[in-house]
Amino acid sequence: MSDDVPPADLSDRVPRAMHDLGGVPRFLCQAVDTAPHALDAFDREVDAIRQILGAKGVMSVDELRRGIESLPEDVYHRLSYYRRWVRAIAAILIEKGVISETALREAAR
Repeated sequence: MSDDVPPADLSDRVPRAMHDLGGVPRFLCQAVDTAPHALDAFDREVDAIRQILGAKGVMSVDELRRGIESLPEDVYHRLSYYRRWVRAIAAILIEKGVISETALREAAR
């Protein structure tokens, strides 16, 4: 008999990323809104920026996802869907040297 623990028995000991909410007790009782959501101007603009960055080869969808998933947990849960995108896009553009944090802050004024 092996001393190895089957993967199924590790589920309570393997850390889960904060965006992986499946089976998390505190989220089990919250209804999921499956109704279509209208995009507002901000949402459409953020999506357009992401599409332009992708088309120009500046940032991929995979990088966007990595950026979103690396947000601190409190920030991730506080932000709306497209505000997560904006934070991730900004962080990736700064990380790649496309824009400086100072220039980004000045542009936001």
